Amino acid sequence: MRPVRTAFAGALLGTLLLAGCGQGGDSTTASAPSSPPVTTPDAATGGFPVTVEAGNGSVTIAERPERIVSLSATHTETLFAIGAGPQVIAVDNQSNHPAEAPKTDLSGFKPNVEAIVAHKPDLVIVSDDQDKVVAELGKVNVPVLLQPSAGDLDEVYEEIAELGAATGNKAKADEVVSGMRTAIEKAVAGAPKAGELTFYHELDQTPYAVTSKTFIGQIYGMFGLTNIADKAPDAAGGYPKLSAEFVAQADPDLIFLADVKCCQQSKDTLAARPGWKNLTAVKQDQVIQLDDDVASRWGPRVVQLAEAIAAGVSGAGAN
Repeated sequence: MRPVRTAFAGALLGTLLLAGCGQGGDSTTASAPSSPPVTTPDAATGGFPVTVEAGNGSVTIAERPERIVSLSATHTETLFAIGAGPQVIAVDNQSNHPAEAPKTDLSGFKPNVEAIVAHKPDLVIVSDDQDKVVAELGKVNVPVLLQPSAGDLDEVYEEIAELGAATGNKAKADEVVSGMRTAIEKAVAGAPKAGELTFYHELDQTPYAVTSKTFIGQIYGMFGLTNIADKAPDAAGGYPKLSAEFVAQADPDLIFLADVKCCQQSKDTLAARPGWKNLTAVKQDQVIQLDDDVASRWGPRVVQLAEAIAAGVSGAGAN
């Protein structure tokens, strides 16, 4: 049976990413599952009932859901990517992609069970069990899938497959996963060897960063980049708060900013920070502005993150 994965426990990171990145960030994870996520034979053909091994255990869905509520910006993106968009009748207030998603004032961070139930859902999808929302919805017989933040790409693919099975869109979900695998492999293969290149990924201008043990950090690792945050005095569960002096001393070759939309950060704002104008990445114009949402979610658009990293590595290699 698939191990139950738990979301990153630090409320700090969730608060940090809420304003700028839409959906709270990555998570720590148990070991990879030893069995397929979908356990019902009918899942192979998209039939029902179907049982999915989710973060909240075995969840059996009797019929194809037609009134889905998503309280996760990541899973909203996935649902629309796999063709389940017409089944989604409400999404949370952080779900801003795609534009046609039926955004409401529902919150995944402070879920209101009465407000959720008012939409008459036949399936609710969450990425965190805030305020014990899974159990509370269970009391009123509303099926819930808890799909926590992915710890690596295999878990990304697994969750997409699970959502495909749970919504009756397995074939399209498999197609999405296959396309993601191909695109990411192409991005990695097409980028020059990073060699000794170092990088800094900024979550916000405090500054908070990510280590190689996080989901985001593992994506960078595929390109052979060296993460300066790995030497932080306090790893803080993978999301260390770095001092300006630490970053200046590390002098990264590449800087990736995931606080552009939220906080308007750029090469110019970095240069204005004490001691940062002479950073190699700033002087050589190797500051890459990411889409905050893409850099904080683990759905199908993780391909865009990989491609942005590839472009950064290619640019550094040209200098």
